[in-house]
Amino acid sequence: MTGADETPAGGREPAAVAESHTAVLLFTGDRAYKVKKPVDFGFLDFSTAEARERACRREVELNRRLAPDVYLDVARVLDGRGRTCDWIVVMRRMPAERRLSTVVRRRGAPLAELERIARALASFHSTARTGADIAAAGRAPALRGRWSDNLAGVEPFVGELLDPAEFEEIGRSALEYVDGRVPLLEERARRGRVVDGHGDLVADDIFCLDDGPRLLDCLEFDDELRHVDGLDDAAFLAMDLERLGAADLGRRFLRWYREFSGAEAADSLAHHYLAYRAFVRAKVACLRHAQGASGSAEEARLLAGMTRAHLRAGQVRLVLVGGLPGTGKSTVSGSLADRLGAVLLSTDRVRRELAAGLGEPAHAGYGRGLYAAEHVRETYSELLARARTLLEHGESVVLDASWSDADERARARRIAQLTRSAPVELRCAAPGYVTAGRIADRAGDLSDATPDVAARMAADFAEWPEAVPVDTAGSPQEAIAAARRALAEPG
Repeated sequence: MTGADETPAGGREPAAVAESHTAVLLFTGDRAYKVKKPVDFGFLDFSTAEARERACRREVELNRRLAPDVYLDVARVLDGRGRTCDWIVVMRRMPAERRLSTVVRRRGAPLAELERIARALASFHSTARTGADIAAAGRAPALRGRWSDNLAGVEPFVGELLDPAEFEEIGRSALEYVDGRVPLLEERARRGRVVDGHGDLVADDIFCLDDGPRLLDCLEFDDELRHVDGLDDAAFLAMDLERLGAADLGRRFLRWYREFSGAEAADSLAHHYLAYRAFVRAKVACLRHAQGASGSAEEARLLAGMTRAHLRAGQVRLVLVGGLPGTGKSTVSGSLADRLGAVLLSTDRVRRELAAGLGEPAHAGYGRGLYAAEHVRETYSELLARARTLLEHGESVVLDASWSDADERARARRIAQLTRSAPVELRCAAPGYVTAGRIADRAGDLSDATPDVAARMAADFAEWPEAVPVDTAGSPQEAIAAARRALAEPG
């Protein structure tokens, strides 16, 4: 928490006081003085003067990385006998009208300022401290631990403030995502994406000055909580803008940050970090409620709702779209992939790639060549191997194949289970006279299916009770609409 009080028209900024769950801030003249509260929340302990001194000195040291002209000194507080009894952070007072949250509320879309903030944060991350100890904080065990700690911190407020069903869904979804994305988090840690960052980037603590933004009040009391993936750090501000009712600004800011930092990652990871940051603030709101702060209960509920919404938006899915030749499954698959922002993989394409590698024709008749049982299994094995890698890296996947074999479907379900991805199974179906006409009219299609192949596949097609049927007898638009409705049914 930093701050500046509103300036009366034509006058100097008056003396003022602001408060958070951990500190009290006094504003007078051109200075701000920050005093730590003697509190112990378990994750934070300022209960002794020595602990508060360490925290004050650490706060000045760390915040000078992003705002060297704001954090001026650490001063002693003396009691009536001249003995040191406490410590104060001395700061340059920021103009209240330049606070980012104020700018957003008054002007709505400070795009130029947000772009400068994104550039400044990306630049900061590019030179921030890295290392093996820091990288460890971005791996799956550490992220899972932070979620678990925050869930434990919020649990006492479930029922009183937060809905139990919502809390249960948040905990389950968050931990499943982490457990299924171990390779993604490991790769980002290995590539130096985890840095000694800010850790608490909210709009109230950012000031848009003429000579550039000042990003204040980083998290100083726990180094491990400040060691974060740069995308996680940026997601905090994007989440806070959404909390202020400016979700579109949050999305723009995150796009700019990703562009300037080169922080390429699946959208699901960004949603996950947005959810994590919303839940961290929900916990803070719960603690503020316990201290009697007005409006904190409503804020806790708002932030918990944001957490759940982003976890749902970031859910990684494995979608199987199957059916006989001519049922329109490729059309449906492509549309669903576009809708979900998913990667589309098909057995037709994989089969052709394998054929090229073996120097064989892609099609030699049903049950022969690459349609022989061993090659069919190889095609599905390659398809599922690619799918698993993508799922582990946070990408949803749509698999376009016949899925006529129950064993292959079971293998797909197993991969969904291992990667903690939501499985969705759709079976496209249309009358024989419709599919025969479509097969006859094909031109330039990847599929090698003929009417004879389709007839033999129909005879061998194993029962598929787990699939949601999609009627594709009508127009492509009708089939796509039916598939999208079915997609919402599972889970």
